[in-house]
Amino acid sequence: MRLSLGFALPSTLPSTSSSTHSTLRCCTLTQLINLNRKSIENQPLKKWERLLDPVDIEPIPSWIPAPARRPVKLGNRWMEYQGVRNWEGMLDPLDDNLREEILRYGHFVEAAYKSFDFDPSSPAYATCRFPKSTLLERSGLPETGYRLTKHLRATSGIQLPRWIEKAPSWVATQSSWIGYVAVCHDKDEITRLGRRDVVIAFRGTATCLEWLENLRATLDHLPNIDSDKSPKGHGPMVESGFWSLYTSGTTMGLSLQDMVREEIKRLLQSYGDEPLSLTITGHSLGAALAILSAYDIKTTFKCAPLVTVISFGGPRVGNRSFRQHLEKQGTKVLRIVNSDDLITKVPGFVIDGDNEVANNKDVNVSSLPGWIQKRVEETQLAYAEVGRELKLSSKDSPYLNSINVASCHELKTYLHLVNGFVSSSCPFRATAKRLLSNHSR
Repeated sequence: MRLSLGFALPSTLPSTSSSTHSTLRCCTLTQLINLNRKSIENQPLKKWERLLDPVDIEPIPSWIPAPARRPVKLGNRWMEYQGVRNWEGMLDPLDDNLREEILRYGHFVEAAYKSFDFDPSSPAYATCRFPKSTLLERSGLPETGYRLTKHLRATSGIQLPRWIEKAPSWVATQSSWIGYVAVCHDKDEITRLGRRDVVIAFRGTATCLEWLENLRATLDHLPNIDSDKSPKGHGPMVESGFWSLYTSGTTMGLSLQDMVREEIKRLLQSYGDEPLSLTITGHSLGAALAILSAYDIKTTFKCAPLVTVISFGGPRVGNRSFRQHLEKQGTKVLRIVNSDDLITKVPGFVIDGDNEVANNKDVNVSSLPGWIQKRVEETQLAYAEVGRELKLSSKDSPYLNSINVASCHELKTYLHLVNGFVSSSCPFRATAKRLLSNHSR
C-alpha cells in the first residue's frame, strides 16, 4: 500500500528569539542559528482539513533574510538548463543558474497550491480561488513575466457506490482544479530566458478520490502503437490511478488529457515558429501527472519543441518500457528527490539494473536471478525510475528541526533543500537560510 502525502504539518521553525554561534561548515565560516528543538507532536494542531494545505506558511522570522534573486541571462545556453544534455555536469555540484531555475519552477507549483480551495465546508471546495488574470499575483508571484492561459482539472475514474450519496459532498468530489498553463509574454523575460517558455504546473493530492486513485498501484498498459508488437507485460505501462486521473472525464467536462492537448495545440499554432520550450512541473501527485503529460504531448505532437519535466517529491510512475519510450521521445526529466521522503520510493519495486538510481538503498531486485525478476514483473508492480535525479536529504539541513514523513514530503522542504544544496561532498551551504515562501496568502 502506498501513502501519498499531500498535507503539511505546522512549521517546526520557532519564531521566538534564539542564540547564535559561529561554526565551520563546508569550509565556510558563518553565523548559524541555534534553534530550539521542539517536537511537532508537542505543538497544537489545526483542524485536520487545514493539514491538507502544504503551503500553509507561518510568517518569516525577522532573522531569516530573503534569498538573493539575481536573474541570470540564459541566452544561447537555455537548452542546457532545460536538459538537452541531461544536465551533465550541472547537478554535482549544483549549477547556481540551474538552482534558480528549479526554484523558479517550484514557485509556480506553490502558486497552484495557494490557488486551490482546500476548505471542505466551502461551496467552492476543490476549485480555483482566483481568475486567470490575477492568479499569479494573488498567489504571491506578481512579476513572473508569465500570463495564465488555461485552468486545468483532473477527474477520478473511480465508480462510487450509491451509499456515498449520504456522505458529505466533499467526500465524493469527482473533478477538481489541479493546476494551470501559463505562457511567458514579457519581452525582457523572453530575452533573459532565450526563448518563450510555456509552463504547466500541477499541485499534489488534495481530495478524497485523488487519495484513492493514488492507492491503485498496479500498472496498466498505455495505448501505444508499439504495444501491440511487444510481448505481454513488456509494453509501456503506468500506475493505474495516475493514468485514471489524467484520462478520465465527465459528461459535463473534458479529461485533463484533452484539456492539455487542446491548449498545447493552440499554443503551438500561436508560437510554433519561434524558439519555444514546454516546462511541466509538479509536486507529489502533480509530479506524476507532469511526467504523463510530457509523454502524452510528445506522443500526440510529433513536432513538439523541447519538453522538460521538473518534478518535486514524485512517486514512481511507470515500468522500464515507459522510461525507454520517454527517452526515445527526447523528453527530459529532472526529478528532485529527498532521500528521506517515503513517497519517492513507492509504489512497487525497481528492477531496472541499468538505471543510474537502481543501486541505491531503495527496494529493487535488479541483482536477483532473471526468473525472479520475471515473476516480479508479472505482478504488475515492477517500476523503473525515469530521467536524472537530484538527490537531497533533510538530514543535511541544520535548519530542519523535525525529520518526519510529512515534513520530508512538503514542497517548502524541497525548495529549502534545493536552495541549500552544494554537492555530494558539501551537501548544504553554510550561508543558506531556511527557504520559506516570500509570499503570504
